[in-house]
Amino acid sequence: MNKWKGKSKGTILGYKIFVWCIRNIGIRSSYAVLYFVASYYFLFEKKSNRYISYYFKKRLNYSAWKAKKSVFKSYFTFGKVLIDKTAISTGLRDQYTYEFDGIENLRNLLAEKKGGILISAHIGNFEIAEHFFADIDFDCQINMVTTDQEITVIKEYLESVSVKESNIKFIYVKDDMSHIFDINEALSKNELICFTGDRYFEGSKFLEGDLLGKIAKFPAGPFMIASRLGVPVVYVYVMKESNLHYHLYARVAQNVKKRDAAGLLHSYTQNLESMIKKYPFQWFNYFDFWDDLP
Repeated sequence: MNKWKGKSKGTILGYKIFVWCIRNIGIRSSYAVLYFVASYYFLFEKKSNRYISYYFKKRLNYSAWKAKKSVFKSYFTFGKVLIDKTAISTGLRDQYTYEFDGIENLRNLLAEKKGGILISAHIGNFEIAEHFFADIDFDCQINMVTTDQEITVIKEYLESVSVKESNIKFIYVKDDMSHIFDINEALSKNELICFTGDRYFEGSKFLEGDLLGKIAKFPAGPFMIASRLGVPVVYVYVMKESNLHYHLYARVAQNVKKRDAAGLLHSYTQNLESMIKKYPFQWFNYFDFWDDLP
């Protein structure tokens, strides 16, 4: 089986090509290049094709033909999201529009002066959220908690071509659990802690929850930490719409009891499922998520 190993796919060459295209032929023209990239993945990435095809066929109940077309569209959409992320980082934020659905939930959260926890997923384009927050007078430090061992050279390259330094700080999960102290310190300063709740890697603690009609494994950390700290929890997604427009969602976790990690996970999966069904091509987990394939 193919499980997520804690590192996302990507090469520095790919990002350099995106930057060259954006600077020389523009954002929309860069999208055209993706027909070749998506075609390559569609034709040759047999494993990821199989896993994402399962998602469309078995979890969304698409026909075989519709699922096949959807696999290509998924790769194509993922490429658009990466181009947008790169373009916005390199100073082209003003070419994009957005709408914010639920900003009052985040403002109310910060007004409580206890900090707060945001839980997102590998869906849409959450990493560009800070660029839109700046436009709505949302002045707050966001700390991203991650186990994703992103290739450092890619991160450094994107920082080198960015017009301004990112305001997001990273808190890396450590075996000695020292990241808990970093999280508590940030919350004491009324800062936001952001987790992605939809990927665990083998060897780490997990919880099981139902997503799209089948049980899957989720990382225990985000839900155990969020349910124990007694701070507000908000689900946040940044979803790509047509053209160069983004829709930012913020929804408060409802009816979740303290120290009820399973209850929080259930609330999260219900919320995430509604977002997946609305944006099926923006679910970017190209591995055996439900552990259902040999």
